[in-house]
Amino acid sequence: MANSLSDSKPALDRRSFLKSAAGGTAALAANTQPVEAQEQRPVRAAAAVAAKETDPSPAVEVLTADRPGSDFMVDVIKSLGFEYVCANPGSSFRSLHESVINYGCNASPEFITCCHEESSIAMAHGYAKMEGKPLLVFAHGTVGLQHAAMAIYNAYCDRAPVYIIIGNSIDAVSRRPGVEWDHSVQDAAAMVRDFVKWDDLPVSLQHFAESAVRAYKIATTPPMLPVLLVADLDLQETPVAASTHPANPLRIPKLSQTSPPQGDVSAVAEAARMLVAAENPVLIADRAARTAAGMKLLVELAETLQAPVLNQAGRMNFPSRHPLHLTDNSRALIGNADVILGLELTDFWGTVNSYRDQQERSSRPITKAGAKLISITAVDLYVKSNYQDFQRYPEVDLAITGDAEATLPSLIDACKRLLTADRKRAFEERGRKLSAMHHDALERTRTEATYGWDASPISLPRLSAELWAQIKDRDWSLVSGGGWPLRLWNFDKYSQYIGGSGGAGVGYGAPAALGAALANKKHGRLSVNIQNDGDLMYAPGVLWTAAHHQIPLLSVMHNNRAYHQEVMHIQRMANRHQRGITRAGIGTTIVDPNIDYATIARGMGVHGEGPVTDPKDLGPAIRRALEVVNRGEPALVDVVTQPR
Repeated sequence: MANSLSDSKPALDRRSFLKSAAGGTAALAANTQPVEAQEQRPVRAAAAVAAKETDPSPAVEVLTADRPGSDFMVDVIKSLGFEYVCANPGSSFRSLHESVINYGCNASPEFITCCHEESSIAMAHGYAKMEGKPLLVFAHGTVGLQHAAMAIYNAYCDRAPVYIIIGNSIDAVSRRPGVEWDHSVQDAAAMVRDFVKWDDLPVSLQHFAESAVRAYKIATTPPMLPVLLVADLDLQETPVAASTHPANPLRIPKLSQTSPPQGDVSAVAEAARMLVAAENPVLIADRAARTAAGMKLLVELAETLQAPVLNQAGRMNFPSRHPLHLTDNSRALIGNADVILGLELTDFWGTVNSYRDQQERSSRPITKAGAKLISITAVDLYVKSNYQDFQRYPEVDLAITGDAEATLPSLIDACKRLLTADRKRAFEERGRKLSAMHHDALERTRTEATYGWDASPISLPRLSAELWAQIKDRDWSLVSGGGWPLRLWNFDKYSQYIGGSGGAGVGYGAPAALGAALANKKHGRLSVNIQNDGDLMYAPGVLWTAAHHQIPLLSVMHNNRAYHQEVMHIQRMANRHQRGITRAGIGTTIVDPNIDYATIARGMGVHGEGPVTDPKDLGPAIRRALEVVNRGEPALVDVVTQPR
């Protein structure tokens, strides 16, 4: 019976079906859409038909030429000078998205398409540290912000200004049935409020304008931290005329930046007296240099005192080949110091104490008796209670609350005023000894780098040296990665390094490198990323973003096929429990199958080389990848490496 029924009807081929479907659709559109709207927006008919399949809203849409609130929001955003907005698209900011690309002509800001909200935030994080100003991020309602949360926490711990606008449908009556309820929330910022500096929910367009400017000012005042605004969906989509009163026309406030806070003058003078009188002063910097000027100031202070500088590399604080750069001698110098100046240290206590991770945990000071500790930091101006990134309480002798970079000029002047001929001679002698120590440390590092030079998997010193040989004569920038490059390469420009992740959240490296590369693009710098394998697997879609937006970036994989730090933790626990370390790879390694990152890169539209296992093949692979980057495109070299 079924066969006879089917046989009784003519077959419908694909062409006939499409023709009849198109005719029916056109008739439907002609019968339901207002004539006036058809004349004003003929291109909207096709979009309305496509939306009908997925959108539960009524079939008839009232089209309007009125200016939506999101257009004014874009005017405000443009006034703040954002170059880019990173986002994974979401319906809760659909009107803002449309206004950016059409009303705002997709320029200042330009829309950067990301495949994950964590990547959007991490790109903004890396961009801010390289460019010195925030990049804008849009995120979607509840779920987008949940995805973004880890990256926001990294930026919070790293004292980096990230500017976030999330969409949310606040009025329950106006929410579309279904998913829009799942993606809406009563207090959208609540889930990240413990690790943003400020948030607000504007309820009018003028409120949005004032809060947007205020948020920028707050984010860029030391200590710099993420901020978040909630853009109500109705506020975005309602015409401007319906949201304002003629007696109170909309206006965009002028942005007035706050001068960074400086340390108290009398406290700075006391610090200068202590430093000039010291026989063995030590300067330690973590996030001291916010700009290139900060780096120059630290050099001036070090040379004035002829004091060693220990760079904890939260930022590019000090030239690596400067004779007073003695980071590799940190333990000995701290142990012999009579005065220690800490500049924006994340963990002053951990810097001057030795901690033993044993069954019975213990600690002891590594400073000598009577050593004086001085702290200059803006972090003391902003401490929250829940997340414990503020570390253990440091017992310093002089705590100066203020931004280190802003305070350095007065400290340098105060030190210079105290110099005498005798102190200058003593400083010169100290400088000669420190220069010899620097030379010896560099030679020792170069010798250590030769160990396992021809090994396979490839050693990290060999990877670093091969890479350095290819880039050393370029205007280069290490946008992610550290370790051996910081010991072997010649860092002498502020733009050559952006520091670490802040919160040590895995998944930061690849998108932060891309964000920094985006900032470097207009300056013509070569962006280099030494990319951890486990980190890339958190959100590998960032490779597609690099290809799609043609962001030149050389990524060289540190592919040790493991979350190696966790391998070591399991080994430590196994040893402590006397069970042996043979099973430490379970749950910590990335093998069986091994991941081919070059193939992943090619699948995302990025040039891929490797996997490289023979060190003799590494140099040629890097050269081929650099040829691609020189054309303005991203490239990746997959290098199978030693664990660390």
